Amino acid sequence: MNIDRLSKIRQHLYAHGQSSIQDLATLMGASLPTIRRDLLRLEEDGVIERAHGWVGLAQQSSTEVAFELRASQGVAAKRAIADAAYDLIRPNTTVFFDSGTTLQQLARKLRASPIPLTVFTNGLALVQELKAIPGVSVVLIGGSLRIENLSLVGPLAELMLDQVWFDQAFMGCSAITDGGAIHSIDLQEAALNAKTLRRSSKRVILADSTKFGAKAPYVVCGLNEINRIISDSGLNPLWQQQIEKLKVPLTLVDAKRFDTGEPK
Repeated sequence: MNIDRLSKIRQHLYAHGQSSIQDLATLMGASLPTIRRDLLRLEEDGVIERAHGWVGLAQQSSTEVAFELRASQGVAAKRAIADAAYDLIRPNTTVFFDSGTTLQQLARKLRASPIPLTVFTNGLALVQELKAIPGVSVVLIGGSLRIENLSLVGPLAELMLDQVWFDQAFMGCSAITDGGAIHSIDLQEAALNAKTLRRSSKRVILADSTKFGAKAPYVVCGLNEINRIISDSGLNPLWQQQIEKLKVPLTLVDAKRFDTGEPK
């Protein structure tokens, strides 16, 4: 299975909405049987839908969209979740913020109400939010640029993690699957996140209710390895029961009080 070709197919469908299978084969320089195998894999992962020789993104697909677009979606829930996460931060500690858009809201909260802190991140957008905050020292994890998420990933980024230990790691995710595992849409992102969690004393997942029951191909860790989950009050009660059975503390926030109508 050609991972690069799968990524190109996802990107093409995001940009164009849908495509014929024949056009995808021509664009990718691959045979129709090869493209059909690729599409079967993407369909099994819940990324695409096929019908009568055409293919398009699935309505509930966890495919990465442009960072700027994702940052403008579900802002009220992200702000509420970030606000609850902020309350968990202890002064004069070392924390990790991943590159997701919910963490961008946490960085903005920290900018508005500074806490003396050392923040490691692999997110370029987060560095812009965190720069020049009084008392906040920022360390950017180096690595290869993943443009879809404005994040730095790969072996060099993972190597840097061997040299540090975090008091807390705050992370988003692409999906939390029905099997009770945290998943990412990208293999290298999943690997970096998994290692970050292993290098952290406390692990906090920030995930709005739409992430639960979604699909993404690459496992990061099980929910039972997390110290706290923060989500919004729209979370299905069945999921709340499953999390309770795993004995993972769950914080649910009310997004309505952050719904100001502002774009982000």
